[in-house]
Parts: sequence; C-alpha cells; structure tokens
Amino acid sequence: MSGNYVHGYTEREAERLHDQAETLTGLLHGDTRYPAGSRVLEAGCGTGAQTVILARNSPDARITSVDISEASLEAARKRVRDAGFKNVTFEAGDIFDLPYEPGSFDHIFLCFVLEHLADPRGALERLRPLLREGGTITAIEGDHGSTYFHPDSPYARRAIGCLVDLQREAGGNALIGRELYPLVTGAGYRDVHVSPRMVYVDSSRPDLVRGFTRLTFTAMVEGVGEDAVGRGLMSREDWERGVADLYRTAGSDGVFCYTFFKATGRK
Repeated sequence: MSGNYVHGYTEREAERLHDQAETLTGLLHGDTRYPAGSRVLEAGCGTGAQTVILARNSPDARITSVDISEASLEAARKRVRDAGFKNVTFEAGDIFDLPYEPGSFDHIFLCFVLEHLADPRGALERLRPLLREGGTITAIEGDHGSTYFHPDSPYARRAIGCLVDLQREAGGNALIGRELYPLVTGAGYRDVHVSPRMVYVDSSRPDLVRGFTRLTFTAMVEGVGEDAVGRGLMSREDWERGVADLYRTAGSDGVFCYTFFKATGRK
C-alpha cells in the first residue's frame, strides 16, 4: 500500500486514535449503520479504533476488516475481542490488491486511510469492483487546513503546517478532506454526497476540550516534533511555543475548530 503512516505505530499513537474515535463517535459515525446480514469491508482498519464503532452500530452485519500492518491487526483483534464483539473478521491485506471476488461486499468503509496513500483515487478504483451493484462506499477524512482557534498563534499554525509538510513528504495528504468529492466521483462512484462535520470546542464542552483539542489534535501535532525540529522545519524553541499555544486553546477562554468530511457513494 503506497504511502507511509506519518504518526508512527507507537502505543501512544494507538491511544490517541482510540481517544479520537470515541470522542467523535456521534459526529462521524452516528449515521453509519448497516442492515443485518450486510457484508461490510473495512479497508484499512488500523488498530481497530473505528472497527469497534462499526461493530457496535451494526451488530448484525458481517464485517471484514483488513490492514497491511500485522502489528495494527493484532491490536485491532484485541480491541474488538475485549469489547465483546463477534461480528468482525480480521485479515491482512493491501487495499490495492485484495483477494476478494467481484461483488463480495454490500458496503465498503474507509476512515482516515486515504490521507496516507500516494494514490488515493487508485485505491478507490481498486476497491470499486469488490462492491455489488448498488453497494455503497463511505470515506471519512480530515483536513488540517480547516483548523482555526483562539487565541491565534503563528507558531501554532506553523507547527500544524509542519505536520502537513511531513505527511506530504511521506506520500500522503493531510488536506485531503476538501478533495473527497472529486476523488470519489473520479473513481467511478455515483450519487456521491459529501457532508462537512465541524468539531467546535470551547470550555463549555469539557469532554471535547480533553478528548479532541488536547488528546487528539494537539497530541497528533506534538507527536511529529522530533521530525519537524530534526529536519529544520522549525527551531526547537519555536516548535515548543507552537505546541504550547495549541494547548493554550484548551484554556477557559480558548476555542478550537476543525472540519472532517464524510463522503458516501454508490456503485
């Protein structure tokens, strides 16, 4: 699978992904539910943070979750097993070369996968034959360019820019959310609809202050600090100020906004 996971495969990153998934469950997944008996392919399941939500929302669907990383699959199996779900099968596989017969699935689901691929449209094209006629695809992505906050800080904005730059160097695209409509339609799907899902955080929403501003977004930016400083993208002093300013937006007078994009289409 082309592209590299810029955030790494550490235990802390697995925890961050779990925090993100649980914090955003209603916003991103509340309208994703599959009928009993549906055959669902989760393409790129990672450590299973989204898998448990899929299994919970569609307990009578038959979910096949694939990932190219054996370490991620092991973590995903444990996460789903610990949650008590029995409707998920895990398999190792590259989404550009999956072994399933045409029409094997009623639905395909991808979440935070396309942003890490050098050829996201190609991935969507390769997945399309696996759907039955009339089957659906759902793709969810973020867009780091949609971030804005108070108090504003050029250092914080540059730190976010470093993450965008590093992900581009790794073959991915941290601004892919805004591209979902042309990507999905260009890959041959019809009836494509994209809905923006904004996360708005202020101190009246302490669950989001902790779960999104601190533990999801700022932790994600903070995690690439050594790379950013080591490659000379920012000085260590400026980087540390940028991260501190992002945490500052989680204060009592802080505000943080970010937009995800959810695309659905049909074969």
